[in-house]
Amino acid sequence: MGVQEILVLGDSDLLVHQIRGERETRDLKLIPYRQCLHDLCQRFKSVEFRHIPRIHNEIADALATLASMLHHPDKTYVDPVYIQVRYQHAYCNMVEEELDGKPWFHDIKEYFKPRIYPVHATGDQKRTIRRLTSGFFLSGGILYKRTPDLGLLRYVDAKEASTVMNEVHSGVL
Repeated sequence: MGVQEILVLGDSDLLVHQIRGERETRDLKLIPYRQCLHDLCQRFKSVEFRHIPRIHNEIADALATLASMLHHPDKTYVDPVYIQVRYQHAYCNMVEEELDGKPWFHDIKEYFKPRIYPVHATGDQKRTIRRLTSGFFLSGGILYKRTPDLGLLRYVDAKEASTVMNEVHSGVL
């Protein structure tokens, strides 16, 4: 494929140090893999191994998943995947209008009030609404979702979301 330089990102500090030769590979099963890797490294002009801490390895997990899905013969060209690292949050500025004029969470919010299901709800839909409500709560008419880190997500309709996004991007908030 004509690749001359390669950057290898790994989430195992021990393996990265072993490949660099900074630590000894003692496991007999890993020694042939290490030798194979060194032979592969000879095909490139420059090879760099970097450790990514587990807390920051979402990209490594995604790349490993993509790599496991690729099945191609030796002579097939695979376009490179370019990844940019941003040091700022990215915000989605696209808010879709609901088709029926009600937000997607309308049934959940209504179920909280009198514990009554929508009129045309089937048994499966009722069970889904009950299951979904376990992660939500209603406070003063506003629907919130609990997050695993004990945070709260406030659910808003398209009109309110557009207002919030305009305020955020105009610097009001």
